[in-house]
Amino acid sequence: MENLIVENNESKHRFEINLEDGIAFIQYTKQGEDVYNLYHTEVPPQFGGKGVGSALAKGTLEYIKAEGSQIIPTCPFVAAYLKKHPEYQELVRK
Repeated sequence: MENLIVENNESKHRFEINLEDGIAFIQYTKQGEDVYNLYHTEVPPQFGGKGVGSALAKGTLEYIKAEGSQIIPTCPFVAAYLKKHPEYQELVRK
């Protein structure tokens, strides 16, 4: 799937991709001013296996990187994505 835009919905504390019939999101809490605890990922079932989750993870990490913030990857999906994409390990809070 192409042209998937990730947006930070600060009021709901989640990064989202609006799909034609659903929303994929990564839920977070803020730990201080510049650390996101990414704790839950959800993709509508009809979009499973189509790259939406990976696009969501990448877009979320790119957003956080551009902001100069860090992450705590407590969500298993995000943790698995980081193992496959070590270029984002620099974002993980030590």
